[in-house]
Amino acid sequence: MRSPSATVGSEPWSGAASYRRLSSSTVYQLLGDLKLEFDASHLTFAEETYHRELDLDTATVRVKYSVGDVEFTREHFASNPNQVIVTKISGSKPGSLSFSVSLDSKLYHHSYINGKSQIIMEGSCPGKRIPPAVDANDEPKGIQFSAVLDLQISDDRGVIHILDDKQLRVEGSDWAVLLLVASSSFDGPFTKPSDSKRNPTSESLSALKPMRDLSYYDLYAHHLDDYQNLFHRVSLQLMKNLKNNKSNGSLELKKLARSVTGLYLKGSEDNMVSTAARVKSFQTDEDPSLVELLFQYGRYLLISCSRPRTQVANLQGLWNKDIQPKWDGAPHLNINLEMNYWPSLPCNLSECQEPLFDFISSLSTNGRKTAEVNYEANGWVVHHKSDIWAKSSADQGDVEWALWPMGGAWLCTHIWDHYAYTMDKDFLKVKAYPLLDGCASFLLDWLIEGRGGYLETNPSTSPEHNFVAPDGKPACVSYSSTMDMAIIREVFAAVVSAAENFDNRFWTEMKMSLLKECAWLYQGCIQQKFLEMVPLWNGQAQDFGDADVHHRHLSHLFGLFPGHTITVEKAPDLCQAAEISLYKRGEDGPGWSTTWKAALWARLDNSEHAYRMVKKLINLVDPDNEEPFEGGLYSNLFAAHPPFQIDANFGFTAAVSEMLVQSTIKDLYFLPALPRDKWANGCVKGLKARGAVTVSICWKEGDLHEVGLWSKEQNSLKRLHYRGTIVTASILSGIIYTFNAQLKCVKTCSL
Repeated sequence: MRSPSATVGSEPWSGAASYRRLSSSTVYQLLGDLKLEFDASHLTFAEETYHRELDLDTATVRVKYSVGDVEFTREHFASNPNQVIVTKISGSKPGSLSFSVSLDSKLYHHSYINGKSQIIMEGSCPGKRIPPAVDANDEPKGIQFSAVLDLQISDDRGVIHILDDKQLRVEGSDWAVLLLVASSSFDGPFTKPSDSKRNPTSESLSALKPMRDLSYYDLYAHHLDDYQNLFHRVSLQLMKNLKNNKSNGSLELKKLARSVTGLYLKGSEDNMVSTAARVKSFQTDEDPSLVELLFQYGRYLLISCSRPRTQVANLQGLWNKDIQPKWDGAPHLNINLEMNYWPSLPCNLSECQEPLFDFISSLSTNGRKTAEVNYEANGWVVHHKSDIWAKSSADQGDVEWALWPMGGAWLCTHIWDHYAYTMDKDFLKVKAYPLLDGCASFLLDWLIEGRGGYLETNPSTSPEHNFVAPDGKPACVSYSSTMDMAIIREVFAAVVSAAENFDNRFWTEMKMSLLKECAWLYQGCIQQKFLEMVPLWNGQAQDFGDADVHHRHLSHLFGLFPGHTITVEKAPDLCQAAEISLYKRGEDGPGWSTTWKAALWARLDNSEHAYRMVKKLINLVDPDNEEPFEGGLYSNLFAAHPPFQIDANFGFTAAVSEMLVQSTIKDLYFLPALPRDKWANGCVKGLKARGAVTVSICWKEGDLHEVGLWSKEQNSLKRLHYRGTIVTASILSGIIYTFNAQLKCVKTCSL
């Protein structure tokens, strides 16, 4: 049981308040803590009354407990439209609320009182990652920051005292509302901190000024309207059998209720089951509603940490708690950053990708310099690790992970996927195509002619993986790793398709011809066996043994997922080889590896093993006794590497969507990896498919019951697939089409 005292950093805050974290050199750090101090009587609260929850439907944290006959309540939300963290504290009896509040930071800072009810904290990040022993005058200037806390209390009761010019003390109030805004001097990745003209304190005070005229309920309404516009797009309901369905067995789309619970599930009026207890019991009860919760939790987290004008979701999202976080809390481009955005398109959150596209644009600017200086190549290139300054060059460290010039190319597959899902030609022309063009230009220069006349990448690594060299020693550098070839194939195919939309205006005939040849040149595998390192000699793969057969990375299976070039229909032999490789890899590994495996098994239409990975992840981890690289979930549902990495939360949501719907621009596959015995009945509403189609599906006793399809702006011809049945359907914009279990259209209506 927690003490009612809390700090800002300890709560799972909602919303997209990007200012809560700062970057010092290449390290992602906390801005600070909001500290609430109550008198000693609060330590005598009745334990049975203590309740803390995160309501995913409203993105609101609530804490309740009773001291004597007074119930105290705290509510927290982070508002994206107003860019403010809001806390309301209240007592059930008039005049019962008293507490002190202050701001603190682990970075260099100072605090002072502004007026009678505001605290201002100003500080700065170190100018260097590890400052050397130099004179103070030689110390470079880091990012400056400021946070302003505004305190409001009930009009007719209570008083605010100033303590030590740093704290505020509330005495005898009915309620208090705390508004926290913050800003920094960061002015984009191309402006040095010393050159920034931004004034964080002035910006924070200006942002706060109009909010002082808004009530708590006004701010909450703005927050709900903004958040629920995104969150309510998708709902998921999973059940083992119909007798557990409280809607009397009806699974009609129009009657589907949103199945979203907070971090506590109400079992009865007198019984509350904690999230930790639910996770712990999942290995025996396999409660489908916990899968629903974790699926929606991933969507909530993405909405909360990646919105227009924020930074990208990094290794811990927004929720890093350390000054020196593991792996710097940085965007890692050899799986982690990409996995963070896997659910954005299928789970109907395309707007959440905007920070990613802004980041890629910045990377391409720096990446052109890296391509020119380091590779004497055209276009742009990015390696495995970046930061807020859009670092594109290779990082220091071991070659097995540092020397990997495919980070930008992998990110470019996200750009093409955005077009495939939205069919937005303006986006393709203005944003996507120039980035694809530059990336492909680098890849063309990077490829060299090898043995047998085939193009190859050399040197080449497979992320963080070693192989056994012919002399029996471990090695990591060869040429034409499977992942290199798979990513290049995807990028070339995308740039060819994109160029064809614009009559090839941006490409010479020579480049187009070369790209079309390269796009389908590489297989990257041999019959019945997938390999990490497979350089091609005269079309034959050279077999290098695995140094670690159970390695966490699944890089060699990129073409299966998240890529699209290996499919059950078009490449059954390669899928069989991928399946053998997955068996060989095993089921153990960190959380993000577990969810990647779930998605891979889903692409193989293997519901049994996809579900095994779902179950593998939902395993309670004790942070005080955790084992590295064993995966699982913490009690607040954050995914464990261990340590905490948020990518598996997003990977889980994406994997579940892959189990329910898969797509190409022309094809829709319904329930391809549904675990029929585990989720016998259910509905999902609002998923997105490629080709700008929205999909809703209901099923009963493991069999398809009903499908709803609609598109707002695109007319298209789709092939619908379900258990070997293929039906061609014409989807006109603005019309909802309802199909039965035989994929026959039984109803149409206007949106």
